[in-house]
Amino acid sequence: MQLGMIGLGKMGANMTTRLVRGGHEVVAYDRDAAAVKRSEGDGATGAGSLQDLVSKLKAPRAVWIMVPAGAPTDSTINDLLNLLQPGDVIIDGGNSRWTESKERYARCKPRGVSFVDAGTSGGVWGLANGYCLMVGGDEDVVKRVEPIFLTLAPKDGYAHVGPSGAGHFSKMVHNGIEYGMLAAYGEGFEILEKSEYAYDLHQLAALWLHGSVVRSWLLELAELALRDDPKLGNVKGWVADSGEGRWTVQAAIDENVPAPVITMSLLSRFVSRQDESFSAKVIAALRNQFGGHAIKAESGEIVGDSAAPKGGS
Repeated sequence: MQLGMIGLGKMGANMTTRLVRGGHEVVAYDRDAAAVKRSEGDGATGAGSLQDLVSKLKAPRAVWIMVPAGAPTDSTINDLLNLLQPGDVIIDGGNSRWTESKERYARCKPRGVSFVDAGTSGGVWGLANGYCLMVGGDEDVVKRVEPIFLTLAPKDGYAHVGPSGAGHFSKMVHNGIEYGMLAAYGEGFEILEKSEYAYDLHQLAALWLHGSVVRSWLLELAELALRDDPKLGNVKGWVADSGEGRWTVQAAIDENVPAPVITMSLLSRFVSRQDESFSAKVIAALRNQFGGHAIKAESGEIVGDSAAPKGGS
């Protein structure tokens, strides 16, 4: 079928290529003209603007948005609503917050434009392996654009999971689980690296891929990373978050669901961004005050006992 793809970053460009290879006709647009040229080279029809993209699609149109969550997605939808017609469909495959997806669905409905939220997992490997798709929206609309999902996903990798917002809610929780898994792998490998044994971490990662209960695709990626850089010397221990972990924790709070692993994995990312923790400074200063414990000065010098009375631990 025919589809418009807006946003040709790492995910959008690969999805465009996979769809073209699957026999679909894709009209591709990105603010970066060079990205459009690359997709044209892969078989897509290029567009120079949103208006140009819409004009090259036959009604009823289907348009997939693959742009950053938040304001960029909102702006794109607002612009599209001034160009699309009743019967057309907007699919948001980005990491939008599920509550915003419900609001966008409600905004599109009076215009006769359908809105579908497609939680998309697969990263840069999706071109070869396919994308896991968790899709929310009206059943008849999802069914109409289902050929797109079936091409993008591997076998059994796509499902219509519920009404508006359900796709992005499930993707949010998926990413929250991912936070916890990543933290567990990170902590485990650090314990190994700091131990008295001179472990070959790549060897262990490769070993665990065979029959171990902790084997997973994430472990496969760890094995690849450690094979290329056994000490991870080229990697700075600074970890970003794109929002889904925070939203998952907030949903857990709203639902009175205890989620300590996901919550702590999110907070540990915040720690990674500090050159020096002020919280740790406060703790060190207090331990020095109540217990006379040594502290390390800014110069690196270890400062001895405090003049404060000793006590505590």
